Amino acid sequence: MRKIAIFFLIVLVIIVAIVCMYMDYQNKQEKLSKYNYEYEYYLQKEINGLQLASVMNKAIDSNNKNDINQDEKGKYIENDEDSIKIDIKMLDNDKTYDMETIYKSQISIFTSYYGEIQFKCTTINYHEKTGKVKYLLFEQITT
Repeated sequence: MRKIAIFFLIVLVIIVAIVCMYMDYQNKQEKLSKYNYEYEYYLQKEINGLQLASVMNKAIDSNNKNDINQDEKGKYIENDEDSIKIDIKMLDNDKTYDMETIYKSQISIFTSYYGEIQFKCTTINYHEKTGKVKYLLFEQITT
């Protein structure tokens, strides 16, 4: 009788462990979905320069919170877990600028010149290891 009780206790502990692991997995997936949605929302949508500045600020804040290192030029160094980069392709001069360049030259200047200009997110890439958004490309669509 004692062996049967121990057997059922072991089975119960295993079931509880599996349920806890599954709930932890679901919680992580939900957090990942919420994080990614903050950026995926913009895919193929037209936004103005003010909204784009907000997205860049969010990405820079995320990189700072996650202690993403910067190189000697002040550009964030991509890691394989939680870094995020944003590039902006301009029609005016057919150049692509990274968010750090715009941020360093004062985002307020960017918003004053491009606040009403329309941009569209055309590309999103993800980290292979974590599934988090790692890169966004916004293209200017109006001048």
